[in-house]
Amino acid sequence: MITGIRRHCLFAASAVAVAAADQVVKWIIVTRVPLYDRITVLPGFFNIVHYQNPGGAFGLFAERNGLFLTMAFVLITLAALGLIVYLYSKTPPHQQLLALGLSFISGGAAGNLIDRLRYGQVIDFLDLHAGSWHWPAFNIADSAITIGMIIFGWYVLFKKMPA
Repeated sequence: MITGIRRHCLFAASAVAVAAADQVVKWIIVTRVPLYDRITVLPGFFNIVHYQNPGGAFGLFAERNGLFLTMAFVLITLAALGLIVYLYSKTPPHQQLLALGLSFISGGAAGNLIDRLRYGQVIDFLDLHAGSWHWPAFNIADSAITIGMIIFGWYVLFKKMPA
């Protein structure tokens, strides 16, 4: 069991690693892949793309682009980060997987927040599809948030949550 300052450093380091990896790959995409271009990795299944998403998850509210929407997403993200830090502070030291999940959510939220502050939108680059089925483009931050939420959901459903 990891306790004390080491535990908090691991939480912060995991979140920073997720956000940093997300930002490095996004920088590569922005500087090397023209906007809306597509690089086929696995034909009929996986492409690298360069999309800019002014909306939320899955492009929600993308048609309502503007400063108000960007600021709303920034404020929502900051509130979510505050809630995640609170939940982490209540997580017992023996629930290391839950702490890791919360750090993934934090790092992913921070990665997308950096995009919103830099570009006013989020850079997406992972494109999955099979036949007529097409998943909306996403990024490393989105993947980390999803993994973290799966871990969190597992704890909510099957484990005792912190009080």
